[in-house]
Amino acid sequence: MCSSLTNHGYDTHLVVADGNGNEVFGEVRIHDVGRASGGRFNRMTETVNNVFKQAKLLNAELYHLHDPELMPIALKLKKLGKKVIFDAHEDLPLQVLSKPYLNRYVAKLISKMVGIYESYVCKRLDAVVTATPYIRNKFLKDNDNSIDINNFPLLNELSTLDTSNFSGRERCCYVGAITKVRGINEIISSLQLVDPKFKLDLGGRFSEPSLELLVKQQPGWNQVVDHGWQDRAGIQSILQKSFAGLVTLHPIINYLDALPVKMFEYMAAGIPVIASDIPLWREIIEESDCGVCVDPYSPKDIANAIEYLGNNLEVAKTMGENGRVAVLKKYNWSIEERKLVNLYRELLS
Repeated sequence: MCSSLTNHGYDTHLVVADGNGNEVFGEVRIHDVGRASGGRFNRMTETVNNVFKQAKLLNAELYHLHDPELMPIALKLKKLGKKVIFDAHEDLPLQVLSKPYLNRYVAKLISKMVGIYESYVCKRLDAVVTATPYIRNKFLKDNDNSIDINNFPLLNELSTLDTSNFSGRERCCYVGAITKVRGINEIISSLQLVDPKFKLDLGGRFSEPSLELLVKQQPGWNQVVDHGWQDRAGIQSILQKSFAGLVTLHPIINYLDALPVKMFEYMAAGIPVIASDIPLWREIIEESDCGVCVDPYSPKDIANAIEYLGNNLEVAKTMGENGRVAVLKKYNWSIEERKLVNLYRELLS
């Protein structure tokens, strides 16, 4: 978003709290307020306060907030006469319900309170940007200037990969954050059920050392090529050699209406997807004929999909081409970028 805005002439600043210091990325100036000194509570107090101080120093015309913890800042900035956008990446009340560390009744109470506060804040803002059409529809009742700007791939980054030759490909891939809820256990378990010639290229960081230790003890791990965290060039290299990309997230409540970026990146790269059988995802995959839907809790189901595409490379190639066409026509950032820039022009006119 920031890069797109600078490309359209906006003086764009990004305030972060990652402890990596100030820097300049392209023409985007990044201001680091430092990591919180403690846990979640300090992030919601100390870090939020530091972000607000930096925001005031910048004295911008428009502020675009990307974290629900920053909603109190939104109201403060409005009192200063600023234009403010809140960006809802997920359905926050639903996300609260899925937190495993919360008692069910406590989660319901907090979810209700969060929903009331979120509605109160967003009614008073200039616009709400959401990550999916479903979340947009929820916010329209509070703010009629709510639009979805989907995090679809950049066309010039992945759609130029050469996928004309699938011959000899024996690797599928998973690229992204490695967590239990994103299906890593089932993916590794599926590998012991497929022909040993098929390997998994794994690119990303494990969320917890204990999960990494557990996963690496599974018999299927000997068919994994572990690349660790990869930059964009590394990801492209992995995708270029794959006959399929896996996005088998567990169907927890806040994933049911989410659009996984990774699925569209696989499509843009011209490889078929093996995806969780979530209704919204199935609709996209079946409409585009670009992959196979599976039960994400079933290693056997995942293994069958891997073997089917790995043993039928011409089918895999055709599905990959179909996915790329769908991205070129519909699921790409250039379309979403126009929506973002039009919103800024409207608010700043």
